[in-house]
Parts: sequence; C-alpha cells; structure tokens
Amino acid sequence: MKGILLFVASLTLSSGFAQSLLHCGSDEMESKLFQEHPEYQQAFLRSKKKLESFTKQFQENPTKSGATYIIPVVFHIIHNNGTENIDDSQIFDAVKQVNLQYRKLNPDTNQIVAAFQSIAADAQIEIRLAQIDPDGNCTSGITRTVSSLTYPGDHQVKSLIHWPPEKYLNIYVCLDAAGLAGHALMPAAADTIPQWDGIVMRHDYVGTIGTSDYFRRTVLSHEIGHYLNLYHIWGGNNVPNFYYLPVGSAGNCAYDDEVMDTPNTIGWSSCNLNANSCSTLDNVQNYMDYAYCALMFTEGQKVRMHAALNSPVAQRNNLWSTTNLAATGTNDLVNQLCEVKFESSKQIVCQGETVLFNDVSSHGVTSRIWSFESGTVAGSSSNDTAFVLFNQVGSFDVVLKVSNGVDTLERVFTDYIKVIPAQGFAHGITEGFEDDLTTFSDKWNVIDVGQASNWEITNTGFQSNQCAKINNFDGGSNMGYEFFSDPMDLSGFTSLAVAFDWAFAQRTVNNADLLQIFLSNDCGVTWQVKKTYSGLNSLKSVNQLWTLPFTPASLSEWASDTAIINNAANFTNHTQLKFRFESKGGNNFFLDNIRIGKLNELGLHEVGSENMLEVYPNPVEKAGFATVKWNEQLSPNAIELVDAQGRVVYETSDVGESNSNQIPLKELDSGYYFVRVNGIQGIHSVPLILK
Repeated sequence: MKGILLFVASLTLSSGFAQSLLHCGSDEMESKLFQEHPEYQQAFLRSKKKLESFTKQFQENPTKSGATYIIPVVFHIIHNNGTENIDDSQIFDAVKQVNLQYRKLNPDTNQIVAAFQSIAADAQIEIRLAQIDPDGNCTSGITRTVSSLTYPGDHQVKSLIHWPPEKYLNIYVCLDAAGLAGHALMPAAADTIPQWDGIVMRHDYVGTIGTSDYFRRTVLSHEIGHYLNLYHIWGGNNVPNFYYLPVGSAGNCAYDDEVMDTPNTIGWSSCNLNANSCSTLDNVQNYMDYAYCALMFTEGQKVRMHAALNSPVAQRNNLWSTTNLAATGTNDLVNQLCEVKFESSKQIVCQGETVLFNDVSSHGVTSRIWSFESGTVAGSSSNDTAFVLFNQVGSFDVVLKVSNGVDTLERVFTDYIKVIPAQGFAHGITEGFEDDLTTFSDKWNVIDVGQASNWEITNTGFQSNQCAKINNFDGGSNMGYEFFSDPMDLSGFTSLAVAFDWAFAQRTVNNADLLQIFLSNDCGVTWQVKKTYSGLNSLKSVNQLWTLPFTPASLSEWASDTAIINNAANFTNHTQLKFRFESKGGNNFFLDNIRIGKLNELGLHEVGSENMLEVYPNPVEKAGFATVKWNEQLSPNAIELVDAQGRVVYETSDVGESNSNQIPLKELDSGYYFVRVNGIQGIHSVPLILK
C-alpha cells in the first residue's frame, strides 16, 4: 500500500503562495500490512513475481498504439456531514487535473528541467467517471455514504461500498486517510486482497478547488501511479522481506524503482532542481517523488503502467476493455441519458420570490424543456438555467424534459416548490404535534437535509402522545436539522414568548449538541440567533449519560423553558421563527408543546407579575371537570379550551359573577390544552394537562 503523509510547511515563493509539502509513510504501511497478515505474504509474492515477469516481457516488446487507456472511476465520498462531504465540482476538477497530468497537457510542462524534457511522457491514460453502476443503473460516478469511518480513513471504509475492482477504480474521499494525504494498493497487493483494491484520499488533497488547493493537485496522480504499479522514484518498498526505504536516506542509492530512465535518487520532499544525490541529476519533478513541483512521468514509467494495464494481475487488463467501457458507460459512444435531475436555489419560498433552477441531468443533455406549475419563467424555458417567479401560495410541480439528441426523458417532481404567504397570519402558533400526525402541520416547513435522519413525528411526548424528534443517536455529527414557521403577523409586539418542552441526553460528557431559536423578517434570506441551548449544560434534560438510544420515560426526563425575545424592531407583519438542532455526537432529541405569542396569552408571566388566572386540579382526569378561577380585574366575557393544535374545543360566554367556572372534560382526549379567558385586560391563558 502506498501513500503520502502530511507534513505542512510554509515556503515563501515569488507568487506569495504557501506550499504544502508532502512526506511519506506509505511504505511503512505496506510493510506493516503484510507483517500483521502473514497469511497473505506468499500469495502476494506470487502475484508480484507474476506481474514483474509480465512487465519485463512487456518492456522488451511494448504495445505501440495511438490508443488511450480509459479507466472507469467511481468516487465514494465517505463523510460524517462535515467538510469532507465535498461538492461534485471538486470531484470534476480532480478528474480534470489527473487527465491533464497523465496526458502531459498541463500548461507548466514547459518548466520541466531540460535534461528530462525528452523523456517526459504523454502516458496515454485517462480516467472517466462511470455513467453506469454495477447494477446497470445510471450514475454520476459519485456516491455518498454517511459513516464515522471517514476518520481515520483506513482500509475499513472499503467495507461500506466497493464496486467490482475489475470494472472500476474505486476512489474513497474521507476526512482523513490513515494520517496520509492518500494511500493505494499496488496491483500485487490488490490481487491478494481484492476487497481492499482502490485508493483512499484525504478530502483536502482532491483536485485544486473546494477544500483543496492548486499545490495539492498532483497527489491523486501519484496514487494512481501506485495503483498502476509505479514505485516511489527512489525504490520505496521495492526491497525484500517486506522492508521499506525511508525517503531521503543515503542508502537509497543502492535501490531503484524498476524503471530504466528514472535516475537513482535518495528521494526528495523539497524542490531542489539541482539535486544530484546518486551521482546523476535527480528527477525531482517526477510525480512519484515527494517534491511539491511534480510535472512529469517518464517514458519508462509510461510503459510500466501500460504493462500493469495489460496484465491479468488484479484484473487491470479488464478495466479498459471494450466490453467494460460499454458496461460502465465510459466509451466514446453517445452519452447514456439515464437521469433527469436539477438543483434549485430554494424549495420553500415566499410569495413573490424568484427561484433559480439548474439542469444537472445525466448524461450529455443537449436540449431541455422546463415546465413550472403556477410559475413564470423569465426568458426561455429551454435554457439549462431558469429563473422562475412564484406569485401563488401552495405546493407546485416542476416538470423537466431532457434530450441528448437520440433519447428523451421526462420527470415530474411532485409538489417540489412550496410557496408560503408573504403576509403573516395573526399572532403566534401553538403546536403539540398531536392528532396522529405523521408529518409536520402545514404551518411548519422542514428543511430536507438529504439524510435518513431529520425531524419526524414520534409516539412519545410531554403529557401527550406525540412530539417532534431527531434520531440523533443514528445520525451523523456536525449536521444541522431545521424547521421554520410560515410568516406570522407580529406587528405591534414589543416582546415575544417562545415556550416549549424538550428532552435530550448526552452520550459522552463532551457532547455539545445545540438547539437554537432564530427570527427572520425577510422571508428567510437572513436569520438572527435569539437563543442558544448547549448540550454541555442548558440543553440536557437528564444528567446521566445514555449510551443506548434515549427516549424519555417520565416527566422528570423532560425540561421546559420560555425564551423571551424583546425589542419591537424584531417583529413585523411577516416574522418567521426557526428551530435548529445541531448534532455533536449526543443522543436523541425530542421537542413538544411549542407556544409562540405574548406572555399573557400563553398563560406565562414575567417574574413579579400578578397571577390573574388559575385552573385546578391540574393535571386532571379527563372524565371530570376543571375549575377555572380568575382575578376580578380580568372581567372576562368568554372562556375557551384550546387544544395543542390551536383549535377551540370548548367555549362559553356564561362567566357568572363568582370569578370561577367549570369546564367539562368528559368527551376530550388526553393531552395538552390551554384554558383561555378573554376580557377587558386582554387574553390570558394557562396550560391544562388531561390524563
């Protein structure tokens, strides 16, 4: 197994950029691999002998053709919802960089040292993203898998997903790569342990954009060189008894890399273009050295890689076969049209907003037609991008029909766009997640995070049957889960109360999961944090650690709070509120009984204010009555009982003169209610729990 260890240093260049140097530990890894698994040693030695014998014969009579070897490739993004979950564009850039380097098309080849210009090779090798997966389905050539195995990024990631290595080059992108920038199995090792065949890359050493940078552009080419049987230029682990040669050691001059036109060298991790370590000028600019200025493969390295591609060892000879290129969709025939897909700037918008749509269908689309239910397209409906204005409230379909000049596909994305009112509904929200709901009610909007875990309705609650839940136990870390309200008309408010109940447990003392409350007055373009609860302290509803999935079993395992948001500038006729839970490795999170409004309307009072309304007994058996008693200053004209969904389930204007009344409860379900009194002092309410 080959790889590049990270050693970062700053070098002052004329351009002002800092270069990241790469230091190697991969030879040690291959040595360790076979020392820890002696059962593989004999098979490995047989495969290596077979391949080297084939390579020697091939070098004596190399195949001379103008054809390019095409290698189908799939990138598996193994992530835990962190920065390692890189964009497709970074993968596309990585493929571009590899192909420029292997075809000697990179513009800086004119900087190759004169002594090596004549042997700098167009390797006639190209990688292409697969368009067809092993089951014959369309693919972008990029997969995404959520797993904690992204760190440390060793061979175990290959157990998560592994396409047939005789058909695809599997490249894994992870948070780390076993302490390296990347590591790969050479053919003899891959022939011995085929389930580990492939390359693992640290995400910030893939391509030149995104989390990577221009000075790390050659790392993947280096690893593919190992995949195609190239040693490090100083010989690396090309020694007996599973030993290895550290880079830069004087004794390295006694070994070589089995390539005739690469001078013996001790190996370099700095760019000394005048280096002469073994009596001849060193080829420091070679992709298989560790200097940061790599620009070339030699003609001899090209032939050795071609030998690996023609050998049956590790079945590299099948990768570029006509049959396999057709099976993986990587031949030169017309691109297979197999998926209609687009991206949009938003899926939940306010009335009167414009949304940008971008066609990313696969593959080779030459024309398209957009169709938007209740949307108005600015300009042509056949462009790859479309700007669409939505003026009507509701949920609407988007239809996209694409063609590659041969085939046509059409797909209807049902209710893809939700348009919410620009003008808010009066006052606040009461939400108890009851009535056997399986999804959030239409006053809430849940953000799709593209993962199995998200906000869901579950069959537990605080003195109720249901609540909202995040399956944080099985979800990934560093993931944000959000839902937000439709606009509310809070004009005239000077303060807002947000009351709710929740349950949360840590798995370890370091779990710093977060719950945050936000406000927006511009239809969600910007959000302001108004309250934060941390898993290290205020978010915990239980003190003990839970290593198994947490579900609150009693009222004592719940917590309650009322967040007070002041300042009239926060409130308009289209204010929205958002809850965001951010996972940091803790346990499950439960949220119930959200009440948004004025303090007195929620039955809540500032410290020191007079309690003007009470109800008893509370909790109360649902077969009996609840007595409501109020201060005479209220002078009520009506009494209402409101359920957790905000619906009035009982009301009376018979308030009598005794400053009290009874509410019959016989026909009601168990759950969370509010007793609300309307009077000359405004609206006051108190919660009531029916057992």
